[in-house]
Amino acid sequence: MKTAPPPAAPPSQAVSGAPAQPYGYRRHEAVEPDWRRFPAWRQVTPSQWRDPQWQRAHCVKGARQLREVAGTGLDDAFYEDLAADQRRHATMPVLLTPQVLNTIAPDTAPEATAWYADPVRRYMLPVASDRHPRWPSHPLASRDSLHEAEMWVVEGLTHRYPTKVLAELVTTCPQYCGHCTRMDLVGTSTPQVDKYRFVLRPADRLDRMIAYLKATPTVRDVVVSGGDVANVPWPRLRSFVDRLLDLDNVRDIRLASKGLIGLPQHWLAPDVLDGMAQLAAKASARGVGLAMHTHANNVQQVTPLVAEASRALLGAGLRDVRNQGVLLHGVNHTPEALLDLCFALLDTAQIMPYYFYLCDIVPGAEHWRLPLAEAQRLQHAIMGYLPGFATPRLVCDVPYVGKRWVHQADAYDRQLGISDWSKNYLTSVEHDAPEALRRTYHYYDPLHTLPEAGQAHWAQWQPGEER
Repeated sequence: MKTAPPPAAPPSQAVSGAPAQPYGYRRHEAVEPDWRRFPAWRQVTPSQWRDPQWQRAHCVKGARQLREVAGTGLDDAFYEDLAADQRRHATMPVLLTPQVLNTIAPDTAPEATAWYADPVRRYMLPVASDRHPRWPSHPLASRDSLHEAEMWVVEGLTHRYPTKVLAELVTTCPQYCGHCTRMDLVGTSTPQVDKYRFVLRPADRLDRMIAYLKATPTVRDVVVSGGDVANVPWPRLRSFVDRLLDLDNVRDIRLASKGLIGLPQHWLAPDVLDGMAQLAAKASARGVGLAMHTHANNVQQVTPLVAEASRALLGAGLRDVRNQGVLLHGVNHTPEALLDLCFALLDTAQIMPYYFYLCDIVPGAEHWRLPLAEAQRLQHAIMGYLPGFATPRLVCDVPYVGKRWVHQADAYDRQLGISDWSKNYLTSVEHDAPEALRRTYHYYDPLHTLPEAGQAHWAQWQPGEER
């Protein structure tokens, strides 16, 4: 195993006569952390670690299983903190692959202090003490904050944008993120959330999706997601993508998989790579862009296995592999953290930094969310370091509006934390409501970031009142 490189020189130290910069670039050397530091994995071989079935079979699903893997280095207080979060707050169940766990505090054996501070742990394994004590949820938080299910034209097929659709093939992932925007649908139920379930059989749903796309020639772009396409049985996913490639109107297909980060072993499996190569060849022959979108939020997640899987997919013929992250406090909320991640994605894994979203207004997310003003500062701070084509756009996904660059707000009340937004197209639920183009839509800052007067306003606010 490699050891981690020494920390970068501080920005104040100029290199080779160059002026000191607010951010000091240094090429990231990816390191696969030593999984043998976990007591339960001391005898695990490299071939076992690379086996996707071994990874799936040894996922951690709660405090008891984490104790079996990590041992007494994480004290009883940490395990109880985790269990309490699942009982009282969590909207997503615990499900973490060994690959994910191995990127938490990667330079030390499991130890509570390091785990509490670790950025990957903060969003992949939330504990009760992470949640904001006064405002764990925004008063306007909702389980389907983007109204995706409302825009289903077929069960699981969201037609939100004029030329794009989102096809949700599955309601599970290899691992679950605490801030999941589809927490209403994805994963098993928690004490806080009784999850929605698809009614139609998978084959029937997919048939109806294809029929809708065939009958709707204005759709040219299909995001194939879920959940995570890494959890779709490979023959079913391959067949669905192949059918998409037979539709003349479909010109871009994007496969959404955080599994590239959390279970790269899946995408390195020979049958999967062979199948991807055949799909990519068909896409190329038709002039269709076939790409993968993944979701990394911190530089620690960009390991050699992730890089190997990304390069293998590109070698199989995918047009691109892109990253769509989420801005999360304590995970990537500084310019340094964002730039470190972006350069690691580019330099190590050939993954294109694409978007970073403001965290959606779902229950239990206030401690993660950043105010719009902070996202605007972050966008300013990262400009000029990355190539223009690889500088991620920081965006706000405004309900009923869609993705908007953080500087596109029409107005912004910093005291109440309310930003105003407008839009230029109609969603599938607004085709007979052209006045929707003249409405003002809102996004809301996390309440604990507001001045005292703003917090006092929201403390007295009642549902139905003018905001």
